[in-house]
Order: sequence, then structure tokens, then C-alpha cells
Amino acid sequence: MKAAIVRSFDHVPVYGEIDAPQAQEGDVLVSTTAAAISQLVRAQAAGKHYSSGKTLPFVPGADGVGRLADGTRVYFAFPRAPIGAMAETVAVAATQCVALPEHVDNVTAAAIANPGMSSWAALEARAQFRAGETVLVNGAAGTSGRLAIQIAKHLGASRIVATARKPDVADELRALGADHFIGLDQSPDKLTAAFRDELYGNGIDVVLDYLWGAPAACLLEAASGHGSAAAQPRVRFVNIGNLAGPTLPLPAGTLRSSGLELMGSGLGSVSYAGLVQVIGKMFAEMASAGLKIDARAVPLADVEAAWKQPSSERIVLQV
Repeated sequence: MKAAIVRSFDHVPVYGEIDAPQAQEGDVLVSTTAAAISQLVRAQAAGKHYSSGKTLPFVPGADGVGRLADGTRVYFAFPRAPIGAMAETVAVAATQCVALPEHVDNVTAAAIANPGMSSWAALEARAQFRAGETVLVNGAAGTSGRLAIQIAKHLGASRIVATARKPDVADELRALGADHFIGLDQSPDKLTAAFRDELYGNGIDVVLDYLWGAPAACLLEAASGHGSAAAQPRVRFVNIGNLAGPTLPLPAGTLRSSGLELMGSGLGSVSYAGLVQVIGKMFAEMASAGLKIDARAVPLADVEAAWKQPSSERIVLQV
């Protein structure tokens, strides 16, 4: 069958032929129609994600859209290795498929599932978010961050703070639902002070962190206290990505002197079936939430060129 194939971690996937997968017990075979080139998939294909496979060759693609043998149109996630979503046929656990509503087209579904799930799962499955709470989206300028603002608002956030490196996106983020903007293009001391004003002034219940690295370090420092008699406010800090760096300094006193609760949301912290359930809920509520994404369809045969092309749109391979 035809597929995008990773033959080397040092080269982008190429279009070629590979053996079709065989369904194992509990699996279904899905005829793929669309699969997105997400940041997760790029990292996996380059061998740089903690979930990356180590055996070559393999087909990349964490999720996609397709049809079952009976014609049912489904979204599927985490097909059985080594055949990922960017192939004509995948084998995937039946519990990792969900029927697609008629109002959600294939390209939109493939494009929005991963970035939308990142915040929806972080809020509901990890932070146990409740309507009326406040949310800070750290790194809100990208596709996932912009959706995080819209999703937090849809789920009932009473106040949303967005951060980004470039201040010229502030108005765009406010238009999506952010109540306040903090620019990351300032000194660490000033950035820490800005975070402290929010944490102790207006209050932040949940942080959705797409950055880690230096910006997150300032945010964690801002939450630290000085041994006051009263307990510091509870802050559930959920890391989702590390666009600003994979590590940061974390003094032990920061945790002991604050109400911080550190956790992550991603592959391993939420079950595959749990993530698919979250995505199914998002699809069902997309219209009422007004969720949209800029996506562009490209034939699977053009995967090599599409992979190399920088784009602000989410590129979706049509199989």
C-alpha cells in the first residue's frame, strides 16, 4: 500500500510502498482519508519525542480520519506501530476510534483534533477544571494556544490570561476570548513581576503551559512565597509542551512555599482511549464552541515537499 515512510530520523518522510497492517484482537482496520502534520508527528518522525519509535522504517502519524469496513466515518488515534496514520490502511484499537459528526469535515477533523485535545484534556482530565475558574495560557500565539483560549472560554473560565512573545498578537488573542495579555519579550524580573500581579492580584487557578523553559521558570518563581502564615493560593500548573526549552531550574523551596501543583498532560498521563473520548466530546461541541482552524489539504504523494514547507496553516495529508 501507499504511505509516507520514515527511513531515517535525519530525513523527512518520503512517499512509497509498505506492507499493509494486519488487525490483531481488539483492532479494526481503517481506510485513511486524512492525517495532519502536527508538531507531535514531526517530533516523532525525527526521533525527538519521548514516544518516538526506534525501529526503522515506520509510517508517521498519530491520528487521522477514515472509514471502517461498514462505511462509518471515524476519527482514530494511535494506530498500531509501525504503521501510523499516513498510510492507506491502519490497524487501530476499536476503543481508539470515535464516529465523526456530519457537520465536521475530514480535513478540519484531522487538523483540529491534536491541538484542540491538548488543552481540553489538560483542563478536564488533568486539572479537573470547574466553570468559573481562571486560566492562564502560557504560549497562546500558536494553533494550540489559540484553541486553548477558545476552549477555556467555552468550558466556563471566568478570566483568561494569554501570554506570547510578540505583543502584536495581543488584540488577536483578546478577540478569541483572552481578558488580559502578558508579553514575554521583557526581562525575567519584569516578567516575574507581571505573573505575580496576576497570581496574587486577580488569581489564577489553572496554568496551561505550552512553553516550559525560561517563561515557565518566571511563572513558577512568581508563585513561590516566603513562608507566610496563610497558605498560598492553589495553582494547578499543567505542562503541555516545551517550545521554549526542555528544562528549567526548580528550587525545592518553590514547591514548599507555594500552592503549586505540577503535572503534565500528554501521551502517558492520559490513556489513549481517554484522549479519544476527549476529542469525541470536542467534535460534538465544536459548533457551539465556535472552534475553527486554518487547514490546507495536500495529497499524500506530496508529503516530502509538504513536510519541508513552513506554514501557519495546519497541513493535512489526504490519502
